[in-house]
Amino acid sequence: MGELRVRSVLVTGANRGIGLGFVQHLLALPNPPEVVFAACRDPKGQRAQELQKLASKHRSLVIVPLEVTDPASIKAAAASVGEHLKGSGLNLLINNAGIGNNNSLETETLDDMLHVFTTNTVGPLLLSQAFLPLLKKAAQGTPGSGLSCSKAAIVNLSSTAGSIQELYLWQYGQALSYRCSKAALNMLTRCQSMGYREHGILCVALHPGWVKTEMGGTLEDKSRVTVDESVQGMLKVLSSLSEKDTGAFLSWEGKNMAW
Repeated sequence: MGELRVRSVLVTGANRGIGLGFVQHLLALPNPPEVVFAACRDPKGQRAQELQKLASKHRSLVIVPLEVTDPASIKAAAASVGEHLKGSGLNLLINNAGIGNNNSLETETLDDMLHVFTTNTVGPLLLSQAFLPLLKKAAQGTPGSGLSCSKAAIVNLSSTAGSIQELYLWQYGQALSYRCSKAALNMLTRCQSMGYREHGILCVALHPGWVKTEMGGTLEDKSRVTVDESVQGMLKVLSSLSEKDTGAFLSWEGKNMAW
């Protein structure tokens, strides 16, 4: 399995957790991308300090302001990235930004469910729409046939919590809106894979594992993985993807996940 080689990548929710891990590991690759766009809500805020430190050391890292629930912010981010790329396309869009709560069937509310759904499902849809011209440009400008992440790809960070068959960790928490939003994100990925194949764009949903992050909670379990383990695994998986994998739901270890 070779290493991931891409000219340009955009990661959403890049100021902490898995998103920050992606940025760190992409920059540390033997052949790093020419440019890594790290998108987050408040690039100059307290929660983006690690990202700011990285940007001061790596000229190839560009921090982009982005609120994934705001169409105007998404449009501005796409324009900014397009300007920076100066005519070349965007190879890899990693839709990582997400939120969750542990609301149950009894406690779920309209506002909470809409907020989670807008961030976790509608956000990736709108981002993919906004960056589609740049992804198409990358696909057209990369030699070779078939699909790959080196050419053009949309990676949606999903979760086994969105598996309708598994209903993973139900005993620990119902997390109703989170589960529903990730199940819907899986369907979005399948739809994108059907609609964007003709443009040379690979689409995949990835389960990063139950990662030790702030969002992942504090419960101790032997199945939990660190951000580094998860991101290293996912980058290996991305490096090996081809046309046969578009529309798949895979784990950070490359295993097929139950829908």
